Amino acid sequence: MTEMLRAPAETKYAEELDWLESIDDGPRPFSWRLSPKMVRLFILGSERADGLDREVAQKWFGDRSFVERAIVTLASDRGLLLIGDPGTGKSWLAELLSAAISRNSTLVVQGTAGTTEDHIKYSWNVSAVIANGQSRASMIPSPIMTAMEQGVIGRFEELTRSTSDVQDALISILSEKYVSIPELDDDNIVFAKPGFSIIATANSRDRGVNDLSSALKRRFNFVRIPVVTNKKSEAEIVRFRTVELLRRHQIELDVPPTLLDILLQSFADLRAAAASAGSDDEKLESALSTAEQIGVLEDAILHSNFFGDRALRAQTLAGSLVGSLARRTPEDLAILNKYWHGVVEPRSKAEGGSWTEFLEGGREAIKTLS
Repeated sequence: MTEMLRAPAETKYAEELDWLESIDDGPRPFSWRLSPKMVRLFILGSERADGLDREVAQKWFGDRSFVERAIVTLASDRGLLLIGDPGTGKSWLAELLSAAISRNSTLVVQGTAGTTEDHIKYSWNVSAVIANGQSRASMIPSPIMTAMEQGVIGRFEELTRSTSDVQDALISILSEKYVSIPELDDDNIVFAKPGFSIIATANSRDRGVNDLSSALKRRFNFVRIPVVTNKKSEAEIVRFRTVELLRRHQIELDVPPTLLDILLQSFADLRAAAASAGSDDEKLESALSTAEQIGVLEDAILHSNFFGDRALRAQTLAGSLVGSLARRTPEDLAILNKYWHGVVEPRSKAEGGSWTEFLEGGREAIKTLS
């Protein structure tokens, strides 16, 4: 793990997964490494009522019902589509599910405008074909085909960003559970082994980019992941990710609770302003997601560590927030300036302390970018 910039979940939590597997006596569908109850426990963490000898930390923060429905879907013969706004943790949930069920979350296809049918089926090693002709040995299976052959979970990120012909190629895989290889005379069908399924993610803001066909929709169970609006849950997510960030960068730096409260309150205020805005021009381009909060905090922590006095301060946090959210000039800067004068300034007068420093830091950042 020390030689990986970011270890996959099955590597990062390998010891915990091994332990859960050793004590798991529940029924397991197909070739699953853990029973559905243990998969849920791994993702959502343990409770005192579970009676375990050790604590299992919560890794995904959201409604229990979403996780349970996702697990039940994967135990059936249908694909799972996690859909929601950017930064709601869809990909992280998909990775955790794959790690717990298959101990392999790396069989991933990234959907883009350049994704082709080869990326979800197979391609050919040209030099091997020239030397020995077309055969299974000269074929390069896609991550999805590899998942079929191994009977594990395959992942498809940003499904709606792929073109319709690529999406349609998934229909036969999800319904027939095999891929034909017409170039071969023998051994020309790859059948999916029990345990194979696909977890796809889609950005709800990408509607109209490449809408899913009704035929493909029927092959998926939809689980909609909402934006986290509960302050307590959002604070837990931000703390969890911050601890990981500090550990990864080997930084010893405290995040004062007052600054975390300021960050959470600022995003809540900006979301409320966006919800009441009359047009898109009056909204920040940012989705104001939890993931973007974490990005703002990461930027502030790294800036404090490398260019500050290794103490996170409200002025630095304000500068990171403005720098991260001001994407359009002058629209976003005007919205942030209005927020700073209309909300942050009165709050700094009423509460003082860190809000006063936050006010000054934001003003300076807006002035610099204007």
